[in-house]
Amino acid sequence: MSSWAIVALVAIVIWGIVETVRARAGIVVDEHGNEKIAPREDGRSAAELEAARRELNDLRERVKVLERIATDGNSADAREQARIAAEIEALRDLPAPRKEQSEL
Repeated sequence: MSSWAIVALVAIVIWGIVETVRARAGIVVDEHGNEKIAPREDGRSAAELEAARRELNDLRERVKVLERIATDGNSADAREQARIAAEIEALRDLPAPRKEQSEL
């Protein structure tokens, strides 16, 4: 057997293995040559996929909130606002000054 025949045989075997793996993964090629993932026929997989998508969206929202908490509370403006708010609250706790009767 010549070396070119061996190369061709190895190439055909590798091509077959690649196509088998792609088929198991659900990758199909449409009439225009575009690759896409074929939808599964069982409803359970679609329900699990939708649940995973919802959970991912929920986790993204939680991360946004945590990022906002982490960044907003540590900025210079936030510390200044907290200091001013604490000072206002401290002034509210002070008794009101008495009016002098000398004005009469």
